Amino acid sequence: MPVDRRAFLETTAAAAAAALALPRETSADPDDLQPIFTQIEHRHDEAVQRLQEWIRQPSIAAENRGMTEGCDLTMRMLKDAGFGQVTKIPTDGQPGIFATLDAGAPRTLGLYFMYDVKQADPAEWSSPPWAAALVDRPGLGKVVIGRGAVNQKGPEATFFAALHAIRGAGRKPPLNFVLVAEGEEEIGSPHFPQVVRRPEVQAALKKTMGIFMPSAAQGSDGRVTITLGAKGVIECELVSSGERWGRGPRKDIHSSNKARVDSPAWHLVQALTTLVTPDGNDPAIDGYTTKTRPLSASEKAMVAEAARRLDEAVAKRELGVDHWVHDVSWVEALERLVGLPTVNIEGLVGGYTGPGGKTILPHRAVAKLDLRLVPDMTAAESLAALKAHLAKRGFEDVEVNMTGGYDPTTTAQDAELVKAQVAVYKRSSIDPVLLPRIAGSWPGYVFTGDPLRLPAGHFGLGHGSGAHAPDEYYVIESTNPAVRGMDGAVRSHVEYLYELARTG
Repeated sequence: MPVDRRAFLETTAAAAAAALALPRETSADPDDLQPIFTQIEHRHDEAVQRLQEWIRQPSIAAENRGMTEGCDLTMRMLKDAGFGQVTKIPTDGQPGIFATLDAGAPRTLGLYFMYDVKQADPAEWSSPPWAAALVDRPGLGKVVIGRGAVNQKGPEATFFAALHAIRGAGRKPPLNFVLVAEGEEEIGSPHFPQVVRRPEVQAALKKTMGIFMPSAAQGSDGRVTITLGAKGVIECELVSSGERWGRGPRKDIHSSNKARVDSPAWHLVQALTTLVTPDGNDPAIDGYTTKTRPLSASEKAMVAEAARRLDEAVAKRELGVDHWVHDVSWVEALERLVGLPTVNIEGLVGGYTGPGGKTILPHRAVAKLDLRLVPDMTAAESLAALKAHLAKRGFEDVEVNMTGGYDPTTTAQDAELVKAQVAVYKRSSIDPVLLPRIAGSWPGYVFTGDPLRLPAGHFGLGHGSGAHAPDEYYVIESTNPAVRGMDGAVRSHVEYLYELARTG
């Protein structure tokens, strides 16, 4: 590939400028973190304002809204935090980012960021989703409300604040960093492999000890759960149309014709009912669960211990539910959460859904699905099983359009990244709960799978909630002594970096 001379010169100049901007190491004891903690407090307002600026920039991949601006803003924040090389990586979708920070340290840590957020309907929010308003919440303290507040701009801005505090104390970070970021996580990361699998990115990531994604790990009660992996996911839509089916109308017609005309909407509903058991709770797709790896004895023991320490009533209250499926026990509910694949309807739309009636027979109906995968399932094999299942039952006309997805991830409990997390949490008088994986998904498979095979996980104190929902928030100043506010969360990132540097 030919080298763009101007781009090369600009990158070289930027790297040199960043190197000059990095502070000279002071002669202070590197284990004395108090000067950095002092800087965290001193830079509190600056850190909050940085996060507010980030939230105020919508960056919604699903709507292609604000993506160029969101990517550019993230790149600027990376440069401001000390990253010397910050490069926009084009993909077949939204661009990714590749950035490095060379602190001259013996060890290098990989970082995963996302700059996109979910959609938001302002009518559902008590405070506008792009206002990034600071609001006092009973039982929590001062929080920032906005789309992306906790998923993931809040935790990522907190990590930036840690780098600013380290530099403000006249130090270099204790680790070098290789960062990859994407703008399509919320639509299933369809093009993120194009970023990670570029030769120069692969070469840089191979030098890292593993991949870390900032998070706000504390629940509202201050508890922390460490997860050793994540489920994979397929996001897709099933489309039934009269035109493709060859039955039913090719345009919406009067509903009185149902007496003599097939309905694509009912056709879709019938197809959907074959995907699960009659109660809707267990997958029934042929071959879908063939390779599902059962929970091991050690994983079951981990879940049992988590069930002992976590409060079932609190979990139900936070979810707004009174029963688990099949009325299973708390232990079995957690086993299902981390150990079983799922088939879920995200949305189901066809015809008229406005006020009053319209008496039509719609020509088209669409179901949005997500399928969660566990080891040793793959997204490719699961998608093939879904299509084959539908075709076998006479629904080969129903379109299956995969919009994003990826395989599950697993990281060993004895990985350095995990042991360092446990050490930092315990120094904060927090005994973390361990679970085999989160029930949600992130594209960590590009790191944990071939060819990199790196450990990968999440870390960070602090609390937030409402991801993908109205009134998403991140705690800035906590009134709960068990939960850290933003400054405490920044401090945890500093402690984590120095703990990782010491383990080598």
